[in-house]
Amino acid sequence: MRERYFFEFPLQKHPGLPTVLRQYIHTTEQLGIVLDSNQYPSDRYSRYQWLAGWRPLQQFDTLDKLGSFQREKGDWLLGHLNYNLKNTLERLASTREDIFNFPLSFFFVPDTIVYCRDNTVRVESYSIHSEKDFRKIVYGSNLVRSDSLTAKLELQAKTNRYDYVKTVHQLKEELQFGNIYEINYCIEFWAQQKINPFRVFEELNHLSQAPFSAFYKYEHNYLLCSSPERYLQRTGDRIISQPIKGTAKRSTDPSKDRQLAENLANDKKERSENVMIVDLVRNDLSRTAQKNSVEVDELFGVYTFKNVHQLISTISSRLKDQLDFSDLIKTTFPMGSMTGAPKIKAMELIDEYENFNRSLYAGSVGYIDPKGDFDFNVVIRSLLYNHQLPYLSARVGSAITIHADAGKEYEECLLKAKSLFRSLR
Repeated sequence: MRERYFFEFPLQKHPGLPTVLRQYIHTTEQLGIVLDSNQYPSDRYSRYQWLAGWRPLQQFDTLDKLGSFQREKGDWLLGHLNYNLKNTLERLASTREDIFNFPLSFFFVPDTIVYCRDNTVRVESYSIHSEKDFRKIVYGSNLVRSDSLTAKLELQAKTNRYDYVKTVHQLKEELQFGNIYEINYCIEFWAQQKINPFRVFEELNHLSQAPFSAFYKYEHNYLLCSSPERYLQRTGDRIISQPIKGTAKRSTDPSKDRQLAENLANDKKERSENVMIVDLVRNDLSRTAQKNSVEVDELFGVYTFKNVHQLISTISSRLKDQLDFSDLIKTTFPMGSMTGAPKIKAMELIDEYENFNRSLYAGSVGYIDPKGDFDFNVVIRSLLYNHQLPYLSARVGSAITIHADAGKEYEECLLKAKSLFRSLR
């Protein structure tokens, strides 16, 4: 592989650079991603303010070669894990059509990667030699071209409230029989209409300011993601996972807002849902962990985002020697917060009761750096868009336990979808 060039400059010279890079990828590249933390103040684990990469020099559509590549080449890898990857990890199948063409797993070595840390931008590129060249390319005249956004686009519910409540009652029968003790049941809202993905994402990101946001273009498919949830991060031999279970609305009144957060922290139902997934994640991580290294660093932490309060727990472990990214994925994916427990039975019931194929939703996007450290989100609070069809989809869900109130769970779904709907109006 040819020589990679490195250069840096202060962010203040280009303060709107993440937006510029998203627009550049949207209008110019077939493949690219921008991961944005929105400088969320409560995430003490994040290493970058934002990170972007585009144009593949090398591609991988299976997990097996990633570890050897990292050990031999030590380069950046960006990419995704499709929820349907579960079918290759367990004896599972998805019978519903996946209308989005995201591979089960896909990673690429980017020609150019740009990231920001401590308000300093660093560019690593095989084709761009200087800041002058960088500015000329990403601020080029081709960025003027863009599609118009359809005004006040309304998404249709694939599952109406009546059918949702009916399905939840059926799932509670599964719970009553003891087949599962928690399941993440999701529903879809959709439209067959063209949008401008770049403009929609900018509005969504403004509305949400989520710490695991992602603008991801894969040929004619887009992920517009405003996720608040981390799936897995590795730093050296330390692994952390931060599942979300527990949601409460916010109030514009500060005292009421604090009370809503406090109520969430003390809600027995939400805490029971959270601890079930904590136990599942502890079990998953133990399969690759050094002896006695799995710990719950934080239980029932209340984190506040622009639109909701969330109950988040942090679980960590120390990775055994000689194990790598693919080993972790094979033992933890899909993330328990998006399946339920026991995980395999929950996934079987998800395929039976949900009336759409999850595709990249409930999967993950992220990066692996040259040292093998990585950070990956949970793809929730997202829009999936196929530009060719066209087809636009928003998926949301919640945890169903034996004590779940179907009407309240449906309202929680609508709360989670609020920013997705507003970004289209």
